[in-house]
Amino acid sequence: VQLQASGGGLVQAGSSLALSCAASGRTFSRFAVGWFRQAPGKEREFVAAIKWSGEDPLYGDSVKDRFTISRSSAENTVYLQMNSLKPEDTALYYCARSNRGSLSDEGSYDYWGQGTLVTVSS
Repeated sequence: VQLQASGGGLVQAGSSLALSCAASGRTFSRFAVGWFRQAPGKEREFVAAIKWSGEDPLYGDSVKDRFTISRSSAENTVYLQMNSLKPEDTALYYCARSNRGSLSDEGSYDYWGQGTLVTVSS
């Protein structure tokens, strides 16, 4: 499985941005998919995750009510809609496939994309 994250860029605070995570190889339609981010000098942080059914999406506290995760099984793609962006959202965003365990725990993920950079200016 290869995961390709895209959609990052430079935006101003208050703007919106949509990230995509496309899978190739084996599909991840039966797996949960999560987004994590890592800012310079900081540990990787859980952002959001979605089950294969699309039900009960999970969000990190810092992005709750601003970010929305969704998926398209037909397109084999998971999306992260980011609204009301803040400078503290600046980070490298990774998508990953979960094969077990807690969706907020990066140890539950076995395949990772390369990351897409989001920079939010004040």
